[in-house]
Amino acid sequence: PLKSLADMIKGKGGRFRQNLLGKRVDYSGRSVIVVGPQLKLHQCGLPKKMALELFKPFIFNKLELLGLATTIKAAKRLVEQEVPEVWDILEEVIREHPVLLNRAPTLHRLGIQAFEPVLIEGKAIQLHPLVCAAFNADFDGDQMAVHVPLSLEAQMEARTLMLASNNVLSPANGEPIIVPSQDIVLGLYYATRERINAKGEGMSFSDLAEVHRGYDSRQVEINARIWVRIREKDIAEDGEITEKVTRYETTVGRALLSEILPAGLSFELLNKPLKKKEISRLINAAFRLCGLRETVIFADKLMQAGFGIATRAGISFGVHDMTIPAQKQELIKAAETEVKEIENQYTSGLVTAGERYNKVVDIWSRCGEQVGKVMMEQLGSEEVVNRHGKTVKQEAFNSIYMMADSGARGSAAQIRQLAGMRGLMAKPDGSIIETPITANFREGLNVLQYFISTHGARKGLADTALKTANSGYLTRRLVDVTQDLVVTEDDCRTQNGVSMKALVEGGEVVEALRERILGRTLAIDLIHPETQDVLYPAGSLLDEESVETIDNVGIDEVKVRTALSCDTRWGVCSKCYGRDLGRGSPVNVGEAIGVIAAQSIGEPGTQLTMRTFHIGGAASRTAVQSNVEAKSAGTVRFTATMRYLSNAKGDKVVISRSGEVIITDDNGRERERHKVPYGALLSVADGDTVRAGKTIANWDPHHRPIITEYAGTVKFEHVEEGTTVAKQIDDVTGLSTLVVIDAKRRTTAAAKGQRPSVKLINDSGEEVRIAGTDHAVNISFPVGAVIAVRDGQQVQVGEVLARIPQEVSKTRDITGGLPRVAELFEARSPKDAGILAEVTGTVSFGKDTKGKQRLVITDLDKQEHEYLIAKDKHLLVHDGQVVNKGEMIVDGPVDPHDLLRLLGIEELARYIIDEVQDVYRLQGVKINDKHIEVIVRQMLRRIEVEEPGDTPFIMGEQVERAELFEENEKAEKAGKKAASYRNILLGITKASLSTDSFISAASFQETTRVLTEAAIMGKRDELRGLKENVIVGRLIPAGTGLAYHMIRKAQAAEPVLAELPASAPETPAAEPATTGGGS
Repeated sequence: PLKSLADMIKGKGGRFRQNLLGKRVDYSGRSVIVVGPQLKLHQCGLPKKMALELFKPFIFNKLELLGLATTIKAAKRLVEQEVPEVWDILEEVIREHPVLLNRAPTLHRLGIQAFEPVLIEGKAIQLHPLVCAAFNADFDGDQMAVHVPLSLEAQMEARTLMLASNNVLSPANGEPIIVPSQDIVLGLYYATRERINAKGEGMSFSDLAEVHRGYDSRQVEINARIWVRIREKDIAEDGEITEKVTRYETTVGRALLSEILPAGLSFELLNKPLKKKEISRLINAAFRLCGLRETVIFADKLMQAGFGIATRAGISFGVHDMTIPAQKQELIKAAETEVKEIENQYTSGLVTAGERYNKVVDIWSRCGEQVGKVMMEQLGSEEVVNRHGKTVKQEAFNSIYMMADSGARGSAAQIRQLAGMRGLMAKPDGSIIETPITANFREGLNVLQYFISTHGARKGLADTALKTANSGYLTRRLVDVTQDLVVTEDDCRTQNGVSMKALVEGGEVVEALRERILGRTLAIDLIHPETQDVLYPAGSLLDEESVETIDNVGIDEVKVRTALSCDTRWGVCSKCYGRDLGRGSPVNVGEAIGVIAAQSIGEPGTQLTMRTFHIGGAASRTAVQSNVEAKSAGTVRFTATMRYLSNAKGDKVVISRSGEVIITDDNGRERERHKVPYGALLSVADGDTVRAGKTIANWDPHHRPIITEYAGTVKFEHVEEGTTVAKQIDDVTGLSTLVVIDAKRRTTAAAKGQRPSVKLINDSGEEVRIAGTDHAVNISFPVGAVIAVRDGQQVQVGEVLARIPQEVSKTRDITGGLPRVAELFEARSPKDAGILAEVTGTVSFGKDTKGKQRLVITDLDKQEHEYLIAKDKHLLVHDGQVVNKGEMIVDGPVDPHDLLRLLGIEELARYIIDEVQDVYRLQGVKINDKHIEVIVRQMLRRIEVEEPGDTPFIMGEQVERAELFEENEKAEKAGKKAASYRNILLGITKASLSTDSFISAASFQETTRVLTEAAIMGKRDELRGLKENVIVGRLIPAGTGLAYHMIRKAQAAEPVLAELPASAPETPAAEPATTGGGS
């Protein structure tokens, strides 16, 4: 195919992406990987054949030096003949020369790491088991590539920055990524479990040597509870090590493991069953208390111990280990009875078809959970006779249970399918089939059950294929928008920041305050609440110790600096960013935090996308929440927005949209907070004391009611059968209900503009008016509402006038997830976005137009702001209500652009962070908020000039934030008028394309357009970002390259005269570096 000039440069196979941003390199090889458990963490096994080829230039050089060959050609011949001397030289050359291992796809920076090669026979590369998690590698035929760093500088960087033992923490969340998994976890868990009445229980040992002897001679079992004296080493502040001996009651396995504990860790950390989470915590503690080196050695020893014990324990399982719970049949029978009852209600017309479906699905998903629960209870405990002859229960040693409980493999959901019931399945379109699979895999499935299962299984595989591509594209856009963001200075000295609180959702603390502020810098002095002293001064980095203190003192809000409020011009400062999560220390100048943020968000995207089909498409749908319970004891407080009224029965009915119930402890600190929806019944009052587990409010999850706040006689307006409402006669029952129909489906033109509504008439025959106004009460019904009252019926305060049925739920998959994340970062306005109030003021209704209703907000200066709102939209406000600027007035998803305009950057950032985190949290992925902040900063980097003042900008022009600030500074220095601006939010694709660097934009998307525009405008690229520099072949202005660029800039700024003598000695100085490393 003949290509045009444009075709040659654009697209994945074009010049930019194929040859400039990605190059093939010499001195590299690839091979299959196999496990190398005998390696140290910083080593890899390299086949001799590969090493010989990769290190050729170094070998030739050595052969000549030693006089074994006179020319390169002769050396080449010796190597090809593989004479014995060559192997000796190879050993020498390889010594302390790290190689880089890479596994595709490289989704984050830990996909390339440096190792010291160990020469091995055979043809496969050996990989250390603990680094598999970082590479996402397994040994089922994965391949890896080896690269050789040639120059001395490259070797140095590989050793200091990329060596596997220097990358213990994950840059995404700061937790250890070198964490044992699978067999190792199983072994450690088995070793630290305790078995009642095991052989040797109650014996006492004087030291570990005795325990060893007892264990090796089979006098005690590994799970036996014993007394033993254990030596612990303690490290003081000044690094002095003191020994102390303590007598512990522990198990043999724990005692034996205590030998490998590094100095500075207490035995308490080991003195419990070690599950995966605990081991992660253990390694984290080691890293913080004992330093990197000790941690790596400790991790290696843990691995050896885990493998050894798992091998000797011989844990395996047979079909009889999957015990099916005895109560399973009863639970299924009970569920079937409930379903029958609902069917009967449906046939007598008490519930609609949709409700019936929802309720049936609810019953079955609850039944599945109960079966799973009793199954886990039965699997997880067994009866044993203790040494006093009594029968007691202990945690089971069932192999399947141990695998799941330890976190080695499998989950309760998977075991439920093996030994409980498979549960509900989804159809290909995502809706749930209401008859569940009651069988499990042990009993076996019949043909129908098998067929139903295939839908989910296939959907899982299809999703995976599609979503890998999607996720990769998201990562690419994220990298592109953030690639030029680098830490460029130490401190920008800003006072701005964000107030952090614990994240509370549905009454549960989803993320504690300590986790959110860990590794951040204080924006202002932190004051001790009781003594009013300064606890920590502004600018101090909060480490584990400080957040512990803050937690204990009881501070629940802390103002910290963030990348969003950083004042650094082209980049971010170290203080605003805080801790470098991958290293555990404050971030260094030159760290490419933008790319790290993009990788941290993109990498789990692909992980999640690949993780749908693991539970074989079983519908994992949570039972609908229909009440709020207090999780902790305390005092009930209602927020100011909570409004409720008492109905005829004396129930408190909530009539506010955004009311929340807060439960405070004795000191008045907020313990939990719950949203209470409109129409809920409250069972507590403001100021009541409650105990944990008390129901605070409950509501019908399948319906949203419309409630009257006034009493009177119902008078229908525009409720005409066949025009605005339809009489729906249920096929099964023959009962009729009135349902409001869609305006588009109405027959007559006159009916299209009418809204069915209700007025109330008081005893004297007049219309009931809203208190304090002369507006009549007029309650309108949205489309789809089922009217619950008759014309002329007497209603009391708090009665339900109509019900709006809620939609049938589909299963939540990360499919909802990835597009959702992309949507948030692309800053798309949702299609039926909710409307926010532009000003603070009082709501009233104007004259309706055709198909629209007119809502007016009168602000404090008596200015009127009108909104035209479609009639079928659900209003969250009513006549006479006072709303605040930025409050929702029409229900719907939030438009981020409105949020930014009305509530500012902080609110917008909080919205995006919380929404993105929700998606990832649903999948159990931890990402630090910092990374999302960095991306939001880049989405906000352009601003629109409103009034140019005396600056060279034009009104309405979009410019880089830093550029405008620089021009404003110049203007202010000269005593001229500065430009005013407003913030604008750009999606990541748009932000990447509107960057000042045309080279970077051209290599991203729409190459031809970007280049032609740049040419027409005569643009100049400052080469500020990383991508531009890679493309033109310079060192990137990040990491070690930043210093190089700084020096170059400083030299360029020097006066011209001083240039001559300075440049003369410079040339020979640069020589040796290039030749020394190369050949």
